[in-house]
Amino acid sequence: MATYKKRGYKPQNKKEEQELEETQSTTAEVFGSLDAGASRTEAWVARNQKYIFGGIGIVAVVVLGFLGYQEFIKNPKNIEASNESFFAQQYFNEAVNGTNKDSLYTLALKGAEGKYGFLDIIDKYKGTDAANLANYSAGMAYLNMNKYQEAITYLQDFSTKDAILGPLAKGGIADAFVQLDQPEDALGYYEDAFAASKNEFTTPRFLFKAGITAQELGKNDKALKYFNRVKDEYPNSEEGRTIDIYIGKLESSK
Repeated sequence: MATYKKRGYKPQNKKEEQELEETQSTTAEVFGSLDAGASRTEAWVARNQKYIFGGIGIVAVVVLGFLGYQEFIKNPKNIEASNESFFAQQYFNEAVNGTNKDSLYTLALKGAEGKYGFLDIIDKYKGTDAANLANYSAGMAYLNMNKYQEAITYLQDFSTKDAILGPLAKGGIADAFVQLDQPEDALGYYEDAFAASKNEFTTPRFLFKAGITAQELGKNDKALKYFNRVKDEYPNSEEGRTIDIYIGKLESSK
C-alpha cells in the first residue's frame, strides 16, 4: 500500500528510491495527459471559435427576433386588425338581427366606404387572431347566404379551442354539407361538433342533428344512440324537450 511522502522526503534505501521514481513518473503522466487534453480542447476551440460564436449568435438572433416580432410586429398588427374588423362585425351583427340579410352580409364580407370587410382582414392580416376570427365570420356569412362551398372553405380555415365557437364552426360545415346533399360528410362534422365540447348549448344541438342525419342514412342504431344521449344528458335543452318523439318513432320502426 502506497504511503504519503512529505515534500522534501529523501529515500532511505533503493526500494524507497524506486517507489519514489515510479510515483513521480505516474504523476507526471497524469498531469501530462491533462495538459495534452486541455491543449487539444483549446486548439479545437481556437480552430472552431468562429463557428461556436456564430452558433451562439444565431441562437441569440432567433430569440431576440422572436421577442421583437411578438412585441413590435405581431401584437401591434393584431390590434390594428381588430380595429379594422369593427365595421365588418357591425354589418354582420346587423345581418343576424335584421331583415335585409344578404346585402348586410355582403357588406360584412367585402366592406364599404373605405372600411375593410372580413375578406380584406383575412387577406391583409394573415396570421393574426383577427384574421382567424374573420374566417369564422366569413364562413357563417356565406352559410346564411346559401353559398355553401364558400362557407365550408372559410370555416375549415378557422381554428380555435373555444368551447362554443369551435363546435359552431364544425356544425356550420356540417350544415353546409347537408345542403350540398353530402350527408356522410355532414354526419362526420356533426360528430366532431358535439365531441369538441360538452356544454348545454352546442352539445345537444349537434347530437340531435347527428341523430337526424344518421337516421336519413339508415343508421338507426347510431341515431337512437345520439337521441338517447340528448334525453339522458340534456333533458332540459330545447332538443331534450321533444326528443321522446324521435326516440319513439325509431323504436316503433324496429
